[in-house]
Amino acid sequence: MASGSGDDEDGVDQRHELFLREIECMDEYWGPAFSHATMTDSITDTERHLLTELEGPDASRVALVLRTIYDGEEHGRFLEKLSLRITNHERDIEKMCNHYYHGFIDSVHDLLTVREQASRLREQVTRVDSDVQESLQQVVGRSEELVKARKVSSHICEAIETLSTCLPVLRTHAKLLSQIQEKRYYAALKTLEQLEHTSLPRVADYKFTEEMRRSILKLREDIKQAAMGEIKDFLEEVRRMSPRIGQVTMRQFTVYRNGLETAVAASAAHTASEITVAPPAPLTASSELGDLEASSEALKDEEAELGPEDLVDFCPVLRCLHIHTVLGEREQFYTYYRTQRQEQARLALQPPHNMHESASCFRQYVQAVLGFFVVEETLAHTAPGLVDKPYLLGMWQMAQGKIINNIRNQASYITDTRLMLDIKHILMLFACTLQSYGYPVTCIHELLLEVKDHYNEVLMTKWLQVRASRLVFREIFEDDNYHPISVADAGEYSDIATVFPYHDAALEAQPFPKQFPFSLMVPKVYREVKNFASACLDFYEDLPISESSKEGMVRRSTNLLLTRTLSGTWTSHGPSQVRGPPHPLVPPTVHARYCCLASLIKRPGLGLLQLIQITINTLHLEEANSLLESYVSRLVGANTNKNSGVVMLGSLGTKVPVTLGNLQAKAMFKDIRGEAEEQIYAALLHKLDEFLELSSYNWMLLEPSGHSSSFVADLIAFLNSTFAAFTNLPVRVAGTACMSACQHIARSLQALLLADNVRQLSLPALEQLSLDVLQCEQFAAGEPVPGLEEGALVMCFADLRQLLDLLLTEDWSTYCSEYGRSDAKFLRVSPATAASLVEKLLEGEKKGVFSRLKRSDKKKLLETVLRQLRHIQQAQHA
Repeated sequence: MASGSGDDEDGVDQRHELFLREIECMDEYWGPAFSHATMTDSITDTERHLLTELEGPDASRVALVLRTIYDGEEHGRFLEKLSLRITNHERDIEKMCNHYYHGFIDSVHDLLTVREQASRLREQVTRVDSDVQESLQQVVGRSEELVKARKVSSHICEAIETLSTCLPVLRTHAKLLSQIQEKRYYAALKTLEQLEHTSLPRVADYKFTEEMRRSILKLREDIKQAAMGEIKDFLEEVRRMSPRIGQVTMRQFTVYRNGLETAVAASAAHTASEITVAPPAPLTASSELGDLEASSEALKDEEAELGPEDLVDFCPVLRCLHIHTVLGEREQFYTYYRTQRQEQARLALQPPHNMHESASCFRQYVQAVLGFFVVEETLAHTAPGLVDKPYLLGMWQMAQGKIINNIRNQASYITDTRLMLDIKHILMLFACTLQSYGYPVTCIHELLLEVKDHYNEVLMTKWLQVRASRLVFREIFEDDNYHPISVADAGEYSDIATVFPYHDAALEAQPFPKQFPFSLMVPKVYREVKNFASACLDFYEDLPISESSKEGMVRRSTNLLLTRTLSGTWTSHGPSQVRGPPHPLVPPTVHARYCCLASLIKRPGLGLLQLIQITINTLHLEEANSLLESYVSRLVGANTNKNSGVVMLGSLGTKVPVTLGNLQAKAMFKDIRGEAEEQIYAALLHKLDEFLELSSYNWMLLEPSGHSSSFVADLIAFLNSTFAAFTNLPVRVAGTACMSACQHIARSLQALLLADNVRQLSLPALEQLSLDVLQCEQFAAGEPVPGLEEGALVMCFADLRQLLDLLLTEDWSTYCSEYGRSDAKFLRVSPATAASLVEKLLEGEKKGVFSRLKRSDKKKLLETVLRQLRHIQQAQHA
């Protein structure tokens, strides 16, 4: 209430103040009107102006007005006017007060009324104020309680908000620890990144976050180290599983390739005309590859569907890659992984020491290499950037040189052709599998060609040296009796004809037993050469070369075999790049001494009939060149018009269809036959020398026996039997042998007559020699071999016959008179030979048994002849 009464007093005061201001302003309103009404008639304009200036609001003008008044002489008048003016103003004020008095009284009356009401209002206000104060006291109490409650609630909300902010951080941290414990490192790293960059900044003001921040670096490093531990385990696992991966990959490629070949073959059978691209080269040795794969670790059927990711868990490397990517160390991880894999590649490329001992070791080596690149190819698709194609090609470029050198070195120690074929199949499958992944495999194909050369060398060693603990060709050459093959029935005949397709109508018409013109050496050598060609082709199959190249390689290898078999030379037609150690069971000189036909025909003690049979064998083997060429063409599968059915060989001199091949057997056998013929001639002459050594001429014989000497009869009988064996030889060979024999006999008999140890001669001894020569001439005239010119053999004894006739007829006058003429009777007798024999006759005359007179005449005749002969010699020299 006190406050209400105070407000009423303030209102009255404001009203009084307003009235006073209105009263004070009346002069300004009424002043000009009053003055204008009372003084308009008696005041001058100057006075009016001065009064106006004095009444004006500008106080600075008062001094000027006063000076003006006092400077003038009418200041008294002005004072009067001023007093009058004041009086007028007072009158006006009075009138105004009278005018407003009643309103003032009313106002005071209203004020008094209001005072009472204000008092009542003050009491009411005071009472209300007391009530309000009491209510306010309660409200204040409640408000304080409310403030406290609101503070508590605010604190609770703040705590809830703080906990809501901190709980995700704590949950994230707990989740991080759980993921690390569960080895979910990539998820843990992502959680760590979330904790560091998202969660912790929201609660950065809390102290507990400081410990978390300090532990983040350690946790990140722990995750990195754990991931690196996993990648190390992965690298160890992938190195251990690389051979298995390579094995599965090669198996899958084989299945795919065989299925593709089957599909292509089926398609070609129905729509051959629609095929414009030839199918891939067939793996003809797939069954052999299957045998190679059938080992203790052979794959099961369901493993054909497995991939590298089924055999090795690639998750560690992918996790580690993601982790290093998040850590910003992607390039460092690339470098680490590639460095480790390069080290593993160097280890994988190191061959085992015993790799050349078995195909399984060889296969494990190439499977490990293949598995290495298959793993890298898998990572190139699943983890782009970690391994890319340029990197893989660079790795392959680095690896292929070492692979080639290792395989080349290991293959050089292999002396088993079966093992080399297995290795060839393994390398072919290895190359095809790598090629399917886009790697260049030209180097492997070149290596296969090098191994092919070594295979040929080993194969040739196998044929020429030890095979199954025996020397093949040496056994053929030494076991043959060098007699024509005799067959007693059709079965034996068919057996020989099957091995060596010889056809002769005359032979077929003969009754059993029959006799082939050649010995067992011919079919055996022919069979072995065919087997060698087949063995060569076993390696050439599946090689990435044309059919014509394969055929040429088989021919070159066969030519080399024939060269070494026949001539014994071991100079390769094309030097092999892969050389193996010499065979431990065969001395290096065995092939040169025993295994070649050229050495055989030169062996001491080889009979003449054996040489003849060897020559006949070479003739048939020479004709077999066309058979071998045809066989090679059919074996390789070359489509050529050179073959016309089955080629059969006939008897010598018979026209048979032959093929113009590249085999050099014909020329080789021709050369060997030439050497054999020379050996025949030498053996024949040697045999003749043995008979001539049996001659025991008595050069001082008193009376000839009247028939030829016994050794001459034996000699003639030997020649007849020998030339009868020349039936199957060419006419040229038999004729040359017969001619050589007759010439040799003539020269040998003449050499006996002219020998230095024969110092004395008698005419009966010359007559005996003449009888022997006559026997030889009769043999020569009988044409022991066909095809020679008539009289050619008899002319071999012409020199000796003229010499003997000259000595026995003593027709010295004719000799001396006709000497030097082309138609001389004794044209073939030289003066020196005649003089030498005359001297020996003179010596014989000294011990003659005839009368002294006859010896004297004979001696004089011989001396005269001797002088003439010497004179002819001197004239001839002059």
